[in-house]
Amino acid sequence: MIHVYTGDGKGKTTVAVGLAVRMAGYDKNKVLFMQFLKGGYTGEMKMLEASHNIRVMRCDKNYGFYGKMSDGDKAAITESHNKNINYALEHMNEYEMIVLDELFVAVGYGLVDIEAVKRIVRTYGGELVMTGRNPDEWFLKKADYISEIKNIRHPYDKGVAARRGIEY
Repeated sequence: MIHVYTGDGKGKTTVAVGLAVRMAGYDKNKVLFMQFLKGGYTGEMKMLEASHNIRVMRCDKNYGFYGKMSDGDKAAITESHNKNINYALEHMNEYEMIVLDELFVAVGYGLVDIEAVKRIVRTYGGELVMTGRNPDEWFLKKADYISEIKNIRHPYDKGVAARRGIEY
């Protein structure tokens, strides 16, 4: 089954983490949790990495927001993403669930090989979870689940910075 979690609200990654933890909770189920555009420390990564049933793959460093990346950063993050997505292509049958967190943002910025991602979508037989804003219509047409997380109110709008344990 193919899951899409999108929208401008907080919680897309949280949903994906919850699904990964739920799947890994059944001892024989292995999960590949892959994050795009994220390389900094977050609390959920510590918990995911502690599970012997979850393999986490992320950027090799925190490159920051796209608008502040240099051309060299964009090339480096694209290389990192493509290395990870190629791993997923080669090893997908070893996992009952694959999570591609913030995939749609990386696709939108051209920071990952979209054809390699589409091969995963077309051929993977397990639970495929994809998150991020503004998914391409192609992904929406393939999805079995589509959930839109809508922002109604967020403390950031009042100038409250991201908080440890809540936003990261």
